[in-house]
Amino acid sequence: MAILVLPRTLDAPVEKLPDIGPTNARRLEKLGIRTIRDLLLALPFGWESYGGPTAISSLSPGTQATVVGFVKSINAKQSLRRRIKLTEATIVDQDGASLRLVWFNMQFVARQLHKGDRIAVAGTVKLSRYSGLNMQNPHYERLDGVEEIQPARVGGMMPKYHLVDGLSSRRIARWVESALPLAGQLEDLLPPDVRERHHLLDVGDAVRRGHKPDNDEDYVEASRRMAFAELFELQAAFALMRNNIAVEPATPVRYRQEVIDAFKAGVGFELTTAQRRATWDAFKDMEGTVPMNRLLDGDVGSGKTAVAAACVAMAHGSGLQSVVMAPTEILARQHLRRFRAYLEDSFPGLTVELLVSSQSAPERRRVRAAAASHHCALVVGTHALIEDDVEFANLGLAVVDEQHRFGTRQRELLRGKGLGRPHFLAMTATPIPRTLALAVYGEMTLSVIDQMPPGRTPIETEVIDPDNRARAYDLVRKEVAAGRQAFVICPLIEESETLAARSATAEFERLQKDVFTDLKLDLIHGRLKNKEEIMQRFVAGDVQVLVATAVVEVGVDVPNATVMMIEGADRFGLAQLHQFRGRVGRGVAQGRCLLIADDPSENALNRLSLLTRVRDGFTLAEEDMKIRGMGELMGPRQHGMSDVAMVALEQPELLSEVREEAERLLESDPGFENHPLLKASVARRLELTSIS
Repeated sequence: MAILVLPRTLDAPVEKLPDIGPTNARRLEKLGIRTIRDLLLALPFGWESYGGPTAISSLSPGTQATVVGFVKSINAKQSLRRRIKLTEATIVDQDGASLRLVWFNMQFVARQLHKGDRIAVAGTVKLSRYSGLNMQNPHYERLDGVEEIQPARVGGMMPKYHLVDGLSSRRIARWVESALPLAGQLEDLLPPDVRERHHLLDVGDAVRRGHKPDNDEDYVEASRRMAFAELFELQAAFALMRNNIAVEPATPVRYRQEVIDAFKAGVGFELTTAQRRATWDAFKDMEGTVPMNRLLDGDVGSGKTAVAAACVAMAHGSGLQSVVMAPTEILARQHLRRFRAYLEDSFPGLTVELLVSSQSAPERRRVRAAAASHHCALVVGTHALIEDDVEFANLGLAVVDEQHRFGTRQRELLRGKGLGRPHFLAMTATPIPRTLALAVYGEMTLSVIDQMPPGRTPIETEVIDPDNRARAYDLVRKEVAAGRQAFVICPLIEESETLAARSATAEFERLQKDVFTDLKLDLIHGRLKNKEEIMQRFVAGDVQVLVATAVVEVGVDVPNATVMMIEGADRFGLAQLHQFRGRVGRGVAQGRCLLIADDPSENALNRLSLLTRVRDGFTLAEEDMKIRGMGELMGPRQHGMSDVAMVALEQPELLSEVREEAERLLESDPGFENHPLLKASVARRLELTSIS
């Protein structure tokens, strides 16, 4: 029998740990976990407390509990009404009381458990008038037949880790446990005097207590220490970046009243107070030699593009060129139309060009030549803008839309297209609470457009019971019959053995075969290489119903789409759902957003009902943080911060303390030369995340 030897280094790939292997290593990599160090530093974002095994007769609805019993019956089936694949089982405890179990979209459970098996299950107890007490999608563990054997992996305090398809918190907890002996090797990037001033644990102790706490206090202390260290690293990076940006001067853009007068006369609508405030913020920044480095945060449809266009006009008035980079070709072409409409008629000689990879080689050469010779004032494009052969004669302003979609290196390449350092304006359509924005984008100044232009019709939002899904289908049919289009959003790409959620692939096939047999459907998700082509067909009206994952969350403008039907709505954050519904109702027709929950529990429905009452994205983002936690607002590993750091932002004074500590250290040790571990961590963070 082979003996598994624990790797001796924290930088070893996670697949070197027992029972991980290449497939699970790839899954962990999607969570940003590549090495054993990454695994140890990724603390759970919460805990579920199920307690020890209890008798079925003592269970009460709404509580979390652990039950041990024997499998009386188990079988995989498909529900007749909703055609959902599921596994049903009944267990009986030693007192003869029975409990019904059901696992949705997890038919493999019937292959793992058998009649007569002694098992432990942990989950939320529910009461049905048809089947009595039951648990849906409970954790389970098969036990030896001996009654003295108690569950080791389910029940008690169970950690909750971020997951992707194919992973479970139980599996991650098992891998973490095998790696914990290496926690003592973790280096501490916090200077000793900082730890002492703030009474913080050392990193090894914090990791051990964070993954396997003896009590709630252990986890709180571990989280506080890890949060402080992560925020300290972030603020150290921001302090360094602010210093570096100030060193390389920009060309000042003098404010000209005649430019803004011409711009306002040409856009054809009155700017909102919030737009005027954001525009003035940018103009003041651009007048200085320290390059503007501003984040423009506004809800879907709040008018960020008009603010950016005003900045382009002002840069043009000083003889400077501008560039606007978007993450997708569809969004770039959308910007091309808007910038041309806002600028070209109002400013003779101000030409707007497009540069994307799908253009013909001669067309790309023509646009590059126009940019290099200053025969155009603005180039709008995608990643094609940062290729080596793209040059500008006198670039003074760089704008990045949906800036979190680009990494640090990509944005620096765009900034590097200027002779000096151009002024920089980043835009995001994800409403972010101010505290969170200052932490995640702390090297940038912030402008918030928290006001919508008048005249836009609010989207009608409705929560629909899963049993009434046919009504949602009828609404889709009605809109399509009127010549309009619809989205159907699913949480997953493919069916999962660990998550009971609808997958886009399976739902597309089912809708095409059984529901919308006479309509034109298509499927889009992140793994497809022809996403742009599919979206172009949808924009053109060749597709009536588009089944999609979260890939359509931002940057999609289809004025003819009026219905957004979201399956598994309870699996998305409120802010993300708000982004989805912002994709419809962008034309003259009324938009509708239909929310269908996988888990129609009272808590889930109460949370979703907020969307029916609250239309403001910033308010919803605040509510999302209260309900789901800071980390859930922007998605795991996409915000460059762990959950414990995000939760710490509920204490604004902590962020201020951390920032002071980072600036104090930078002042005494410019470049962090005397703190090599911190210096390396800052460099790694700036390279691997999209925080700046």
